[in-house]
Amino acid sequence: MCMLQHLLAVIVEGVVGQVAAYIDQFHDSHFEKSARIVTDFICTTARRVQNIVSLEIESFSMTVPWNAYWRLMRFDKPIGTLLLLWPTWWALLLAGDGLPTLKNALIFTAGVVLMRAAGCVMNDIADRDFDPHVERTKCRPLASGELTLKQALGLFFFLMLLAFLLVLLTNALTVKLAIAGAALASSYPFFKRFTHVPQVVLGIAFGWGIPMAFAAETGSVPAIAWWLLGINTVWSVIYDTLYAMVDRDDDLAVGIKSTAILFGRYDVAIVGVLMLAMTAMLVAAGGWLALAWPWYAGIAVAVALWLRQLYLVRGRGRDACFRAFLNNNWVGFVLFLGLVGHFALAGAYGAA
Repeated sequence: MCMLQHLLAVIVEGVVGQVAAYIDQFHDSHFEKSARIVTDFICTTARRVQNIVSLEIESFSMTVPWNAYWRLMRFDKPIGTLLLLWPTWWALLLAGDGLPTLKNALIFTAGVVLMRAAGCVMNDIADRDFDPHVERTKCRPLASGELTLKQALGLFFFLMLLAFLLVLLTNALTVKLAIAGAALASSYPFFKRFTHVPQVVLGIAFGWGIPMAFAAETGSVPAIAWWLLGINTVWSVIYDTLYAMVDRDDDLAVGIKSTAILFGRYDVAIVGVLMLAMTAMLVAAGGWLALAWPWYAGIAVAVALWLRQLYLVRGRGRDACFRAFLNNNWVGFVLFLGLVGHFALAGAYGAA
């Protein structure tokens, strides 16, 4: 345990050091003054979190299985991470003309993993009183009592600290965007309390790596980045509606809101319309960026996958809806391959 405490101290000091180095880069007095106020708060919070987590490590009981933390972060269910990675990788490819820097590729891949894990922890914290009453979630570590609220909060802040340290290795614009992204990721679970469209917030949060990737690679966020964020938001509403259809009866019983409940008996039809809208947006993006035929081939395969999903959910069975949700991983993959194919034809990968 002492080794873990030492590692935590090193990480926190690294965060503090990176913040100080980051501030020293700037000479604009107004920005510097504002940034120092924010970063002083971050540094103080980091050290407080270090103390809290150190105490938690000290009192950690071996009766609590490590795999409970693993499951709390959903590392046993990588589908959510993949659904975040695909749009982030799309953006990195486009921003880097097919070859983003290795540094940014590693930072954003690790950052997505950390932020998705942190988002899952916060989601379970927010839903800890609801999850025991939902069939699919009643065995989650917080809902089942395997972990305490204090342990979950300690893990959440630890993951956020690691992600913040990573983003400090980029540039000022990316850091500013990251702060907004962290707020989105942390607040999404609470939108389910008062709106039937939390999936829209989820889509923005899940796609926030898109403008961040452009900012890190190019130092700016062009209009196409926001268009891609819009595409990802529509896609998130598609696949998360399918996901919410699995829990619809349970959500109605406990008062959770979702698009699956909002759409009612028109759910499948509306998801189909959204798939059509996303197809049009993807084609428009291809025209905007003058992408070659592999991109459109990827879109065609994505449409075929969506048609299969609509066929699966026609009866609205729980297992079928969940399988349709999982199938969206392949949608992200084929669109990624379409971009790789475009840049291969353009000679980005060392054509002779």
